[in-house]
Amino acid sequence: MAVVGKKSWVIPDCELPPEGEGVLKGHESVVIVNDSNKKAVIKVALYFVEDEAYENITWEVEPKKVKCFRMNNVEHMCGYVVPLETQYAMKLESSQPIVVQYGRLDNRQTNLAYYTTMAY
Repeated sequence: MAVVGKKSWVIPDCELPPEGEGVLKGHESVVIVNDSNKKAVIKVALYFVEDEAYENITWEVEPKKVKCFRMNNVEHMCGYVVPLETQYAMKLESSQPIVVQYGRLDNRQTNLAYYTTMAY
């Protein structure tokens, strides 16, 4: 059976919202599925409009597993603090084929907004 996914992914529209005041807190997340029989080691690069790229983030997803990484979780971001309300893009390079989905919960306004999209 063929392994699903690819090794290179880009998420062009990232922006970490503040947590807000609602019960559900504003956040961004990247959900990764590793359909292979080997651990996926993923190098993450963040690209900003004006600042230099940040490339010192590594994620791991065990074989035949799914894992969620939160951009507002400093541990998930390998110690890097993603700036709030700042446009950036994310590139993922994986050792194994993976599938990548991005989601953002933005509750800065009364009408809660959540969206999710597949990475490219």
